[in-house]
Amino acid sequence: MQSGASAWVWALGTLALLAAVGQPGWAAMTVKVSDDKLHVDVAEGGKPVLRYNYGTIPVPEGVGGRYAVSRSDYIHPLYSPDGEELTKDYAKDHPHHRGIYWAWPEVWYKGKVHDLHALQGVYARPVKLVRTEGGPDVAVIEAESRWMWEDKEPIVAERAIIRAWPETNAGRLIDLEFRFTALVEGVRVARRGQKAYGGLNIRLSARRDQKIATFTAPDGTEPRVCWGDLLGVPPGGKTPVGVATLQHPANPRFPGDWVQYPNLNWLQPTFPAKGEKFLLSTTEPLVLRYRLWIHPGPATKDALAEQWRAYAATPR
Repeated sequence: MQSGASAWVWALGTLALLAAVGQPGWAAMTVKVSDDKLHVDVAEGGKPVLRYNYGTIPVPEGVGGRYAVSRSDYIHPLYSPDGEELTKDYAKDHPHHRGIYWAWPEVWYKGKVHDLHALQGVYARPVKLVRTEGGPDVAVIEAESRWMWEDKEPIVAERAIIRAWPETNAGRLIDLEFRFTALVEGVRVARRGQKAYGGLNIRLSARRDQKIATFTAPDGTEPRVCWGDLLGVPPGGKTPVGVATLQHPANPRFPGDWVQYPNLNWLQPTFPAKGEKFLLSTTEPLVLRYRLWIHPGPATKDALAEQWRAYAATPR
C-alpha cells in the first residue's frame, strides 16, 4: 500500500488515466493473435493501437545488406490516435532498426562480443506467449523469448510485458516492462562503445517540424523527474503527435542518459551507465520499466512532469 504524498500523486495519476473507463460508449481494448502467431495486435473499438511482433518477421523485398536480418520481439507499428504509423521498421538507411525494441549493441559472453541491436551473432527468439488479454480497462501482452548466442546456445531468458491503456483526451499510455535473467554465467550488456546508444531503442517514422526535448532533474532533487519527448507530424498526418518516454525511478542506474539522432527520428533512454558492462544475474532478473505517453499536439513541461510523477508513484 502507498501512503502520504506518494499515494496522493499515484491516485491522481490513476484517476486521470482511467477517467473515461466504464463510461457509456467506452470501447473495450482487444488483443488478437494472428493465426501464424507472428503478430499480436492491440486495438480499441476497432482502432489499431500497436502490433507486437512475436514471431520472426522476414526481410521485405527491396531491403538488403549485412544488417537486413529477420527479427522478432519488437513493437511496430505503434499508432497515433488518428491511425498514423508512429514507428519505422526495416528502414533502408538502418535496416536493423525495428520500431520500439529492447536490445544492446554489445552482448559479452565467453570473451567475445556480439550485437543484439544490429542482429549480428545474437538474436531474440520466441518461446511462449504467456498472456494475451483485452478488456475494458487495459490490454496486456506478456511474452517469453530467449537470447540465442550465434543462434545456437540460449544465454538469456527474457520476459516482455506490454500494457496499453484506453485513450483519453490527454492521449494514450503504454507501459513496458522487461525482465532479463541470464541462463549461463558471465553474460554482460553494454552500450555502443560503452558510451553511446543501447537499451530501449525507439526509431520513429519520419516527422515534419520535428522537435525533441529532454529533461532530467539535477542529482539530489527529490523526486528526480526524468522525461524525453519527440514531437512532429507523422507521415500522412496533418497535426503533430508526441511520443514521450518516461523512465521509472526503480530502474537500475536511474536516470539513464538521453541519446538522440534527429535525422533518424530517434530518442532513447539508455542503459547501463557509461563505461559499464552490466553483468546479468542467473538468479535475480534485471528489471527495466518505461512508460510511453502518446499525446496529440505539444505537451508542456509541466504536463510531462506530472505524467512522470504519476508513473513514478505506481506500485511495481
